[in-house]
Amino acid sequence: MFPKRLFDGYNTFLDGRFSSERSRYEALAESGQRPEIMVISCVDSRVSPEVIFDASPGELLVVRNVANLVPAYDTDRHSQHGTSAALEFGVQALKVKHIVVLGHETCGGIRAFADERKPLSASDFIGHWMSQIAPAANNLGPSETFDRTDYLYQLELASVDLSLNNLMTFPFIAKAVAQGTTALHGAYFSIGSGLLLVRDPDTGTFAPATTKMPNISPFQCS
Repeated sequence: MFPKRLFDGYNTFLDGRFSSERSRYEALAESGQRPEIMVISCVDSRVSPEVIFDASPGELLVVRNVANLVPAYDTDRHSQHGTSAALEFGVQALKVKHIVVLGHETCGGIRAFADERKPLSASDFIGHWMSQIAPAANNLGPSETFDRTDYLYQLELASVDLSLNNLMTFPFIAKAVAQGTTALHGAYFSIGSGLLLVRDPDTGTFAPATTKMPNISPFQCS
């Protein structure tokens, strides 16, 4: 049976948001989508870009995968490239002006990699997928030199940097960046505090997006 929670949510949507924004939905259906911002986020149910950025329908082109990773450019046609296909669509077809890689606190994929956890299934899809962040972990150095919580936090940030670097391995993205038609950004969301950190492209450091937020450590959970 279809989940009752979804039936109830859909009815609320019809009576609320759809009703109040019906003209917007009709315009989107007729003219198509023209989002200027693409967000690469994690599948984590606690990290919804549309909610975090209070976005209206048609504003964000969102790609979600485990640990918000961007694989390096690869033309191997024997592999499936969901994220790469989405990037191609966003940059080549929709001409998005911004691509944001959104990392987050207490990422399960990052923790699975750091803990070297046993596969959840014989295929070990998560293990193979997360092996992509090995270069970021190597750059950080031995995990034993860090406090455990700090290591996971640093690896979460480092994975954002890695994805930004991998974005530039796509020829069409590198060209768009060089031409100034598309800009790349890194960000990090703290689930417990609501704090959003934004990466400075010149220094590579992450700082709070706004002074409105309380000064809460990104390590703190609710």
